Amino acid sequence: MTATVNTSPDLASRFINGILSIKPLANLAKHQARQMMIKRAEKIGVPWTKEVQTLQARDWTADLAQVENPQVTYPDYYLTSFHAYEKGDLSWEAAFELEVAAKAVHAGIWPDAKANGDLQLRQSYHNILRAKLPKPPQDILDIGCSVGLSTFALQEIYPQANITGLDLSPYFLAVANYRSQQRQAKINWVHAQAESTGLPDGSFDLISLFLICHELPQAATRQIFAEARRLLRPGGHLTIMDMNPQSEIYQKMPKYVLTLLKSTEPYFDEYFSLDIQQTLVDAGFQTPFIASNSPRHRTIIAQVSG
Repeated sequence: MTATVNTSPDLASRFINGILSIKPLANLAKHQARQMMIKRAEKIGVPWTKEVQTLQARDWTADLAQVENPQVTYPDYYLTSFHAYEKGDLSWEAAFELEVAAKAVHAGIWPDAKANGDLQLRQSYHNILRAKLPKPPQDILDIGCSVGLSTFALQEIYPQANITGLDLSPYFLAVANYRSQQRQAKINWVHAQAESTGLPDGSFDLISLFLICHELPQAATRQIFAEARRLLRPGGHLTIMDMNPQSEIYQKMPKYVLTLLKSTEPYFDEYFSLDIQQTLVDAGFQTPFIASNSPRHRTIIAQVSG
């Protein structure tokens, strides 16, 4: 069984929950948290303001039209506030700030990593994949590819592979497509639900989910694992990099801090209470390999059963 973090509220947590239940105060708290992140980014050499202004200055009309699928329907769990953005991932603001936010958030994972923390985190994941996968995959699907950071990392490790990036936010995909044009990278971007991709059976050797599962309710996670099983060829692998509930950092974290985390991660509790190993087995995978790849994160590799 996966160890879980005790998230039952103490007095401080109940007080914070009370504040966050008052929308004006919650909005103020989110604004202050965002300003602190921007200051942290600028302090470690990440030009948050300049990078975002550069993206905002473009006309994104054609980019959005190129990737958006008007037939897509959005599940209820996705139509909520994520990461202090009122419209969650369905906004230009979230898309424009994601790259710099990733560098700011991951700056503190390792001592002195600073702006390189995000790169080191991705590298730690791929180091495990290269060591554990029996052969380089030829067809790769990056589920929840966002603005393409995880997709480009996969392409660098497996340059011979055909790579597809799939996400539910057309705004993220528009930025991803723009970045791929800058890189002259050939990647197939797909706007679809991860639970029902519309892609053909047995199309991929490797499916990767990078920092996705903690943003999902358990029901959606189960559906996505089942869809991944359908999409993988015999012997194919589903690989996951995400927060590690067994990490000493989370085990010892004060409950009021966990409560603050939950204010921007609405499915935090569901992820931390999920037995991900059993969930993968139930979806048709062999018992997965699980290893820590950072003080806060774990890598999971699950091969198709049979």
